[in-house]
Amino acid sequence: MALHGKLEDEMEINMPAAKFYNIWKSEGHHVSTATPNRIHAVHVHEGDWGAADSVKIWKYTVGTYIDGTTGVFKEKLEFNDETKTVSLVGLEGDVMKEYKVYKPTYQCIPKGEGSSLLKMTLEYERASENIPPPDKYMRFMVDLAKDIEEHHLKA
Repeated sequence: MALHGKLEDEMEINMPAAKFYNIWKSEGHHVSTATPNRIHAVHVHEGDWGAADSVKIWKYTVGTYIDGTTGVFKEKLEFNDETKTVSLVGLEGDVMKEYKVYKPTYQCIPKGEGSSLLKMTLEYERASENIPPPDKYMRFMVDLAKDIEEHHLKA
């Protein structure tokens, strides 16, 4: 089994592409409000919210809040306003103990009045053959997107 890989998923969401994109690009502090059982805190470590190459530290739980894996993730933000794509490039943290490369990406494509197609990719390189592919982290990305959509619809 290859150490490098890419997982992909997509889903439709009932929110404008620009809104979903901007939450990740410049309003990351709202993610913990929308997903309190998954994201417990996020802080800017270097730079500013929405600035290219800003560095943030996230505290999270993958899985259920009761029996999930908790951790810390330090990432550098990359984004493209034209394609409404945002990537969180892993720098340090718990996930980086298992993966040399960890790069979750969301691309939000407008579909129509208030709806979008969300494409999610997770590029990775496992630290060794004993480490499984990051399937649970791909599910985590999907769950985050669903939580953000649900929070948006309630607002």
